[in-house]
Amino acid sequence: MLKSAIDHKAIQFEFAKKTFLSFIEERKHFIPYLRPEKTPVLCMDLDGIKRRYIELKYHFSKFNVYYAVKANDHERIIKSLAELGSHFEVASSQELSKVLQAGVSPNRIISSNPVKPPDFIEYCKEVGMDRFAVDSYTEIDKIAAVMKRARVYVRVVVPNEGSDWPLSKKFGVDLDTAIDLLEYAREKNLIPYGITFHVGSQCNNFRNWFIGIRTAAELWERARMRGLKLQMLNIGGGIPVKYSYEALSIEDIAYYVKGLMQKFFPILPHELQMEPGRGIVGDQGMMICRVIGKAKRGEDNWLYIDTGVFNGLAEALGGIRYAFYLDKEGELKEWTIGGVSCDSMDVVARNVALPEPEVGDYLYILSAGAYTTVYAAPFNGFPVPEVIFPQG
Repeated sequence: MLKSAIDHKAIQFEFAKKTFLSFIEERKHFIPYLRPEKTPVLCMDLDGIKRRYIELKYHFSKFNVYYAVKANDHERIIKSLAELGSHFEVASSQELSKVLQAGVSPNRIISSNPVKPPDFIEYCKEVGMDRFAVDSYTEIDKIAAVMKRARVYVRVVVPNEGSDWPLSKKFGVDLDTAIDLLEYAREKNLIPYGITFHVGSQCNNFRNWFIGIRTAAELWERARMRGLKLQMLNIGGGIPVKYSYEALSIEDIAYYVKGLMQKFFPILPHELQMEPGRGIVGDQGMMICRVIGKAKRGEDNWLYIDTGVFNGLAEALGGIRYAFYLDKEGELKEWTIGGVSCDSMDVVARNVALPEPEVGDYLYILSAGAYTTVYAAPFNGFPVPEVIFPQG
């Protein structure tokens, strides 16, 4: 019998190896940090984050970039982006406080969380931040009770097919409800400010941006017909990064989006916004952990590491598949990677191709810069990853 022409294990491991070597080749100053005494460690490339922001600004030249703080709220990242002139999107009083402490003025901050705690709205009023996403009458009432003449933008629902982390079920409304909400906001003495949508985090499907912008254009025209003079269009986040597969480039997405804007918005809104989070920090971080155990359970090879879904890798529960690299050669086996806690849900990945590991080996988790430390908790008494910023 002919041997299969496709060796999936080899392809997977070579992809991870290539990604790791490319990451290090561009960051030779990371080499002294690859075998830390204590793990887990999250190594972040601050210069790389700056480059990603500059790349976004270059290709999306007509858009104001609002960094979604929830992706990684480390003070050094916020400060570095603030110094480059970035705007910021926040969802809580703590995030807002961090951004303000970095010297960012309130007119460079928005909140696109459609459901906000009342005390957060109060804090926004106190500091002078007045732009909020809404997708319900209740939210409009909450804002109007605290802050007259606040600017609100409605979130419409669009498909999230092709996104690793869909967001279309929890938030967003249809066009008929959206126009009613904008009119209701005007009646409540708020300013109907604009429209937003989200194509889903880690979006590799051009069609989602097509439908989002086309839907927004239809709502924009409906609003104009009803005497609502909207000012802003926000296309959300969704810029993908490379995990265990290639991702759409910023340049390609920008080229496509610019074409859609020319087609559906021949007269551009007063302000265009985008909210990348993962797209700025995701592939600028690498988690370094160590093997703490292994076992054979039935037909499955289990590998245990000193971090897990509760201590930094929570996105593994929702479908994000990281690339894993072990600096060894040898026959490849498929492993189920278990986390450090004794909870049976703590499974980081399945069917991971690796050569035979030993306890104490270092395992490198690529593209771990987003939604790791912000999700992490010291569950079961195990520490969250230390964050370091190696400098060249």
